[in-house]
Amino acid sequence: MASPSERIVAEAGAPLTIVDAQGRKLEFRRPSALDRLRLFKALGPGLSDNTRYVGYAMLAYCVSAIDDVPIPAPASEAQVEMLVNRLGDAGLEAVGEGMAAAVPGNG
Repeated sequence: MASPSERIVAEAGAPLTIVDAQGRKLEFRRPSALDRLRLFKALGPGLSDNTRYVGYAMLAYCVSAIDDVPIPAPASEAQVEMLVNRLGDAGLEAVGEGMAAAVPGNG
């Protein structure tokens, strides 16, 4: 039997799902410290300082599947931009709303 703290840690890393305005099922996860570090590495030092860019990039980075098709984490600026383009406004908005709802006290 898992302890309360083990359950909390497991739930924090568990994938979440949301359906966007285009009807796509998006699976995403809350970003970990390692996710943020890897995203900064992918973006490089210049873009990592651009908070607006990082905000959009992080939403895309956290998507792990679209319609049950796995999406590998982007490892370069070009891959981040391709995923942002694929998700579009509808996908990014849905993931943002899903992230906000996943924070205790926001849902």
